[in-house]
Amino acid sequence: MAVTLAELARRFQGKVRGNPEIKIVGVAPLETAGANDIAYIADRKYLPGLQRSAAGAVILTQEDAQNFTGNALIVDNPHFCFAQTAELLHPLTPFTPGQHASAVVAPTARIASSAWIGPHAVIEAEAIIEDGVYVGPGCFVGAHAKLGARTRLIANVTIGERCRLDSDCLCQPGAVIGGDGFGYAKHQEKWHKVPQLGRVILGHAVEVGANTTIDRGALNDTVIGDGVKLDNLIQIAHNVRIGENTAIAACVGIAGSTVIGKRCTVGGQAGIVGHLEIADDVHITAGSLVTSSIDQAGVYSASLKAQPVEKWRRNAARLHQLDELVQRLSDLEKKLK
Repeated sequence: MAVTLAELARRFQGKVRGNPEIKIVGVAPLETAGANDIAYIADRKYLPGLQRSAAGAVILTQEDAQNFTGNALIVDNPHFCFAQTAELLHPLTPFTPGQHASAVVAPTARIASSAWIGPHAVIEAEAIIEDGVYVGPGCFVGAHAKLGARTRLIANVTIGERCRLDSDCLCQPGAVIGGDGFGYAKHQEKWHKVPQLGRVILGHAVEVGANTTIDRGALNDTVIGDGVKLDNLIQIAHNVRIGENTAIAACVGIAGSTVIGKRCTVGGQAGIVGHLEIADDVHITAGSLVTSSIDQAGVYSASLKAQPVEKWRRNAARLHQLDELVQRLSDLEKKLK
C-alpha cells in the first residue's frame, strides 16, 4: 500500500511541510528509513540523527520541525501518529473464515461463520466464538468460554472454562487466561488445594503479551478493564482487578486480590503484594516493590540503584546496624535536651 504525505496529514490531523505528494509505502527507524519510508521523533535526544536520515518524511512536533529541512508531517503527538501510520500501511493479515481439518470443535460450541479456527485448536462444549474471531494454531478454548468479536488468539493460547474476552482483544503466543489461582489451605503440615471457582473477564481491546498468565478468581472473578495492555511474562494472581487503560511492562508480578486503578503504569520487574489498593493515575517505576496501598496519584519508586559490589556490601552491613544507630541517636537527642 502507498499513501501520500498529504493523505496522512488529512487522516491524522497534521500538516505537511515539504512535498505533499511524496509516496510513503512503509515505516522505519530514523537511521534505516529509505526514500519512501516515514520515520518519527518523539524524544529530542534523537534530533542529532535527523539531518543524517534518508527518510522520505519524518513525523515531528512543530518545535522539532525547525531542526529539519526535509519533508515533515507535523503533529502534536508524533509517537501516536507513527502508530496510526504503521497500522494503516501494515494492516493485519486477512484470513479466510472456516475451520482447519485438524481442529477439534465440540458439537455444542457456537462458532460464527466469519471466524477462523486454526490447526490443532480445541474448542470445548458450549464455547462461543463471535464474528471475525481468529483462533490460531494450537489454541485451547474451554467449555462455556466466550471470545468477543474480532478477538485474536495468535498461537498456543489457553482460555480456561467460563472465561470471557470482550471484543477486539489480542492474546500473544503462550498466554494463559484462566489457569487456577495459587490457592491452598494448610492442615497438619500439608497443603490442600482450594478449588478456584471464579473466572477471568477481559474487557474491550485488552492485549495480553506472550507467556503472560492471568489466574481465575478463587470465588469472585479476576477482572481486566477495557483497554488494558499487558506485556510479556506477567503474572496476575487470582481476584486481581485492573482498571481501564492501565499498561504493565514485562516480568511484573501482582499478588492476589490487589486492585489497580485506571490509567496506571507499572514498570518492568516491579512486584505488587496482595490485598492492596492502587489509586487511579499511579505510575510505578521499574524494579519497584509495592508493599502497601497507594491512595494518591503520582510516580512511585522503591528500589536501590546498582552499586560496585564492595560499596554495596559495606552499605548492607550498615543496614543491619540501623536500629542500633537510631536508638543511639535518640539517646543523644534526649541528653542534649
